[in-house]
Amino acid sequence: MITEDFEQGQIRPPDEADSLLIRTTRGCPWNRCTFCTLYKGIKFSIRSVAEIKKDILTAQKVYNERKVERCFLQDGDSFTMKTHDLVEILHALKEAFPSIKQISSYGRAQTMLRKSPTEIKEIGDAGLNVLYCGMESGSDEVLKKVRKGVTAEALLASSINAKNAGMDILLFTILGLGGKELTQSHADDTARLINLIDPAVVRILSLAVNPGTALDTMVQEGTFTMLSEVEMIKEQQMIVNQLDGIHSKYVNYHAVNLLTELRGQLPQDKINLLSTIGRFMALSYEDQLNFIFGRRRGYYSHLDDMQQRDRYALISIEMNKYQEKYPGQLEAFFHACRRSWI
Repeated sequence: MITEDFEQGQIRPPDEADSLLIRTTRGCPWNRCTFCTLYKGIKFSIRSVAEIKKDILTAQKVYNERKVERCFLQDGDSFTMKTHDLVEILHALKEAFPSIKQISSYGRAQTMLRKSPTEIKEIGDAGLNVLYCGMESGSDEVLKKVRKGVTAEALLASSINAKNAGMDILLFTILGLGGKELTQSHADDTARLINLIDPAVVRILSLAVNPGTALDTMVQEGTFTMLSEVEMIKEQQMIVNQLDGIHSKYVNYHAVNLLTELRGQLPQDKINLLSTIGRFMALSYEDQLNFIFGRRRGYYSHLDDMQQRDRYALISIEMNKYQEKYPGQLEAFFHACRRSWI
């Protein structure tokens, strides 16, 4: 469905796999986060309105009157565009695809705060109704350590402006991002900020450190100590325990997470979420390792899968062989498995 005249970037949220992708910018205007490699080697630029509108018309021909209901604006931050330019693009999209119901984009808090609430409302009224927010953490200590370039206050203010403009907030947070050094601050402040924002969706990711990143250098230098798989579940337990008064969908939607079955609607499913976490935490250490190894090797998808004793025994044998061959390297293996999903 892509022609040489229809430019698309490589990055889009998993939920947008079947969406029309229209590229408004290239790369990320910040691109300094210690953990991120998504836009490595891409110089940030804003595409011209003429280029983008040409792509919209090309897409209209490519889709050949097929019903299009969802569109994602690439790459890292469409709000870097001048407001009237972005509004013009949104109008062009709705004119070319009258069936469109959802237009979404990543939005960087610091960029959004350069626009007035009136401008954000104008963008929302023009059709941008879903905002993907890479909050990552609610802790200013953590945000500073990973060079996110924003503060919790900025994340809150930009989210309030977006919600007031009628946009649904789909918020990402990363387990383990504070390392062992800041895990309590990360959990407490992240839960606090989620409660203040009350996003439509809370999306959980588990940290995996890519080679060559600044965060990898911090790990090698000993200034950042990664959490184990069990410690990340404990951190998630601390976050969920403190979620209160919100009406968000809560999902561990990505395979990088250990307990992908942790999904529900808050507040009514909070007890079930904590119960599932509690089941894992109550396992013996041996059983926890068996589940983690089995999950990371693709043998398990849910905790209940451990009840299949033949499979459990097979995983135990395979794990013991791995430990004999690579003593003390289980957590490194689990981390490598997580990294393979990014």
